[in-house]
This record gives sequence, structure tokens and C-alpha cells, in this order.
Amino acid sequence: MKEMENAGLDRRDFFKKSALFGLGMAAVGSLTMPALAEAAAMPKGPKHDLYLLNFALNAEHQAIAAYQVGAESKLLDPALLKVALSFQADHEAHAAILAETIKKLGGTPVAPKVSLKAPITELASTWGFPLDKLKTQNDVLHFAAGLEVGAAKAYLGTVPEFSNPELAHAAANIEGDEAMHFAVLRSALGEFPVPAAFISAMPS
Repeated sequence: MKEMENAGLDRRDFFKKSALFGLGMAAVGSLTMPALAEAAAMPKGPKHDLYLLNFALNAEHQAIAAYQVGAESKLLDPALLKVALSFQADHEAHAAILAETIKKLGGTPVAPKVSLKAPITELASTWGFPLDKLKTQNDVLHFAAGLEVGAAKAYLGTVPEFSNPELAHAAANIEGDEAMHFAVLRSALGEFPVPAAFISAMPS
């Protein structure tokens, strides 16, 4: 009960103190905001849907790389490393289904910017991750939480943009997974896992 009563204060403290959370949101935003703005200006139809799918696929490549950086940082304890690798596998599953769908619709899936086998420094610099600021386990978790809620909000933005309702449903399905990742990461940080009633209400 006390935890629930303190949820509002916890929410303010979390977002105020976590600059790395903001950097995680910014990393997603650097990919998604221009893409969504461009998508909104396009006429809806199959080409528009392919654009949105490739935008989503690029964001999944980013998330996969982020978890690779987190795993290779050696900052996560064994239990949280297992969680991080599980979340990375979820993003790989998202990427696989997006790439398959793009091919079925006659498009070409966007490739990752850099191989996961690249050195951690190259992965971080290519995607704009703040490797120099990841000093502790909590730093990694804050950054990952920002990426996850940023991804959830990005998928939310795509849902009404699809001309194909089945694709909109698929985007909403993935959005739910990103939101669950966010809640688990907050819990691992000792923070109240659901700081707002709506994904769209999360600070940007």
C-alpha cells in the first residue's frame, strides 16, 4: 500500500534523476520522430505500410544492438544478464517477423547498421549509445528502460498510420511487449513498475 501511495513521488524522482533514461528515449527518438513525421505526410497505402515496417525494423535493430552493448559491458549480474539476453531475443523475434512481412509485401528489409560481432565501441558509436556514461548496472538498466518505453511510444504512433488493419494489430502486439520490458526493467531498478496509466503519458 505504501508503495502505491509513493508512486507519484517515485515517478518524479525516477525521471528527474535518470539522465540515462532520457538518453535512451533520445536514441529511439533520433530514429523514430523524423520517420513518423515523414510517414504522416505520405498517402496511406501499401508503400506507406512498407515504410512503417522498415522504420520499425530499424528500431528493432537498434534495440538488439543496445542489449548487445549492455551484455558485453560486463556490468550486469548473472540474473539481469539473463533478462537482458531474453529481451534481446524478443527484439530479434520482432525483427524476424517484420523482415518476413516486408518481403511478403514485396519490399526489401532494412539491414542492421553494424554487425553484432563488431567491437562494443563500434556498436555504441554507430547507434549513438552513451557507452562512456554506462558505469554501473543501474546505468545500463536506466538506458534500456528509456529505449523500451521509447519503442513502445513509437509503435503506438504507427498503429493508426497503417492502412492494413492486420499490420496495425501486429504493431500494437509488439508495443505491448516493449511496455512489459519497460516495467520489468523499472522493477529491477527498485522503481514502481508502472509509473503512468498510459504509455503516451510517459515523459519524453
